[in-house]
Amino acid sequence: MKEIISKLQKMRDAAHNGGGKNRIDAQHDKGKLTARERLVVLLDDESFEEWDVFVEHRSNDFGMSDNKVPGDGVVTGHGTISGRKVFIFSQDFTVLGGSLSETNAKKICKVMDHAMRLGAPIIGLNDSGGARIQEGIESLAGYAEIFQRNVLASGVVPQISVVMGPCAGGAVYSPAITDFIFMVLGTSYMYVTGPEVVKSVTHEATDHEQLGGAVTHSTISGVADLVYENEIETLASVRRLFDYLPDSNREKPRRLECNDPQDRKDESLDSLIPNNPNKPYNMKDLVNTIVDDGEFFEIQPNYAGNILIGFARMGGATIGIVGNQPMVLAGCLDIQSSVKAARFVRFCDAFQIPIVTLVDVPGFLPGTAQEHGGIIKHGAKLLYAYAECTVPKITVITRKAYGGAYDVMSSKHLRGDINFAWPSAEIAVMGPKGAVEIIFRDDRDSEELISQHTDMYRDKFANPIYAAQKGFIDDIIAPHDTRARVCRSLELLVGKQLNNPKKKHGNIPL
Repeated sequence: MKEIISKLQKMRDAAHNGGGKNRIDAQHDKGKLTARERLVVLLDDESFEEWDVFVEHRSNDFGMSDNKVPGDGVVTGHGTISGRKVFIFSQDFTVLGGSLSETNAKKICKVMDHAMRLGAPIIGLNDSGGARIQEGIESLAGYAEIFQRNVLASGVVPQISVVMGPCAGGAVYSPAITDFIFMVLGTSYMYVTGPEVVKSVTHEATDHEQLGGAVTHSTISGVADLVYENEIETLASVRRLFDYLPDSNREKPRRLECNDPQDRKDESLDSLIPNNPNKPYNMKDLVNTIVDDGEFFEIQPNYAGNILIGFARMGGATIGIVGNQPMVLAGCLDIQSSVKAARFVRFCDAFQIPIVTLVDVPGFLPGTAQEHGGIIKHGAKLLYAYAECTVPKITVITRKAYGGAYDVMSSKHLRGDINFAWPSAEIAVMGPKGAVEIIFRDDRDSEELISQHTDMYRDKFANPIYAAQKGFIDDIIAPHDTRARVCRSLELLVGKQLNNPKKKHGNIPL
């Protein structure tokens, strides 16, 4: 017995030592933690239970029979975050570059299968050189097995990917399917083909950062949701996000004790909207004012800034927030913002998270670039997401709600549960001046007549009264009462039941 225990301990020590001191030092020199050090930071103290620590690859080609390390380049198991269970895998770059082998993939698939069975979130810490080329097709098969589980888990348990090093080729598609992607500045990158291949095929000269670094994916492509300066900050932020999420689609997110009065009023909101309808204001000021303790966890803050999305709590309960941002493109909807918000709405709907929508939208962004880029189909994604959504939906129109964009932004006509408007709301087909120039086109040469017509149109539509008279707005509320009214509405809608027609799945305009 003692001999077996001693042998097992040596194998365990070898697994913990990874690729050896030199490779661990090289990892540290790059400003990166090892696979196991990351788990210490991310998980609750001493909560990690490792599985398959003794697993080794079965490849004998290209000298691989003499190159085996227990664990085979990925640490898998389960632990807790804030006392809640989570399944996890952490790729070890010090062992064969963290490359994916047949056995490596099976380890990952095992924790994913258990997460599905038990209803627990999955977190993947990605730091891998890609498929293990010595194994050929078997490593590719391993990726496909992981992809299949990502798809089956989608909408069932939350999936979070943290890219903490290279993630290239087929490896990028697993994070792409998951719900949220974190990256680290300067040390992580994602791309389908590397700089060398790009240069040989397209003759473009580029590097890892420009092609697929954290800045690129958080500002240009929109692939990454959140980016941080270092791994410690990144993992701490993952813990923050985790606290807003439920364990699975079978239950709601945890409700925390709230010491922020739900009926709190804030008079500063009464002067948030400028007198000049063309002057911007910061929608985040409204968000930070109405949510519990002013805490807003924004998602994709550096991408498609004309719309903001993120999590907060009201009355201690998790909510998702979607809001037009007048500070960027006047809050217009465009291709990027529509896709950004649509995916977020669908996530909230999948995991029983109520959605609060803050509306100040003058319409869809015009121009050939948008039309040629498919704004019709991409804008329809957001429309589809809101229309399909069955969780509680509360809408507050603060200022402009024009044209089709009014419909799309969780209007009453898309089964909005409770729709409020501020006295400053303008709900119409378009702005007064544009509308008048079409309706009274024969008077366009007369500034005086156009001015009179504009005043008349503004009196009729540049306020929420007409929409309220039609029942499209449930109430016109004072800005300072917004938190109280939304909190009260959320309480009312706790027991909401709404089912879509039975079908295999819809065909969202992808």
